[in-house]
Amino acid sequence: MTIIASLLRGAELPDSPTARLDAELLLAAAIGKSRSYLHTWPERIVASEAAQTFADYLQRRRAGEPVAYILGQQGFWNLDLEVAPHTLIPRPETELLVETAMQLQPADQARVLDLGTGTGAIALALASERRQWQVTAVDRVDEAVALAERNRQRLQLDNVSVLASHWFSALDGQRFDVIISNPPYIAAEDPHLVAGDVRFEPSSALVAGHDGLDDLRQIIAEAPAHLVEGGWLLLEHGYDQAAAVRELLARHGFEQIESRLDLNAHERITLGRLPC
Repeated sequence: MTIIASLLRGAELPDSPTARLDAELLLAAAIGKSRSYLHTWPERIVASEAAQTFADYLQRRRAGEPVAYILGQQGFWNLDLEVAPHTLIPRPETELLVETAMQLQPADQARVLDLGTGTGAIALALASERRQWQVTAVDRVDEAVALAERNRQRLQLDNVSVLASHWFSALDGQRFDVIISNPPYIAAEDPHLVAGDVRFEPSSALVAGHDGLDDLRQIIAEAPAHLVEGGWLLLEHGYDQAAAVRELLARHGFEQIESRLDLNAHERITLGRLPC
C-alpha cells in the first residue's frame, strides 16, 4: 500500500518545467479527487489500481505527452474543455482575445465569428459571458468540429453554432460584427516544433508557411467581405509578428490598428476596425 505523499515524492519528471503541478494533476485524476485533497490528506492510502494508473500517466508525461492530452481536458477562461490530439491545447495567453472582444463590442446583440475554433475555446468563452451574442465557430478539421460541438453541448451554450469551414469557405454572404481567430502562425522551420509539448500537437494547427504568416494573410485579405461597417478583426500571432500583422491590416483598409501585450509583455494580439 502507498500513500499520497510517497507517490508525489517519487514522481520524477525531470524534463517538465512544471513537474510538481503535473504530478499533482495526474495523481488527482488517477484517484478521482481534487488537488486540494492531496494537500489535505497526504497520508491517505491510494488503491493499487489508482497507483498503477498514476504510474502509467507519469510514463506518458516523461515521454513528453502534454498533461492536457493525458487527461483529455484543459481549463480555459472559466470553462473545463475536452481536448484531444487533433486540436491545439488552449493556452492562457489566448484569453487576451476574449477579454479584448468583450471590451470592444457592446454587450447587447452581436454576431461573432471564431475562425479555426479547435476545441471551441474562444467561441464558448465569449458565448458564456455574452449570452445575447450569436457566435459562429468554424474549423476545417472534422474531428475538431465534432469536439467543439461536444464541448458546446456539455456547456449548454445554445448561442453557438459550430460548422465545418476552411476559414470563410462556408460563409458566403455572411457578415459579422467581430471576427476573431487564433490561427496557425509558426514558421515551418521553427525549432520549437520539435521541442516540448508542441511535438504532440497537430502541425495543421501550428504551421503557416515559411514565415508563419500564410493564414494570417488569407484571413486579413478575406475578412473585409465578412465584416459589417465598423466591424472588428482580432488576431493572435507570434511574439515577433505584430509589426507584420499591423502592416497587413493597414494594407487591407483597416483602421484603429493596435497590438496588445500578453502577461509576458509580448505583443500577442493585433486588432483593426473596418471604416464605418
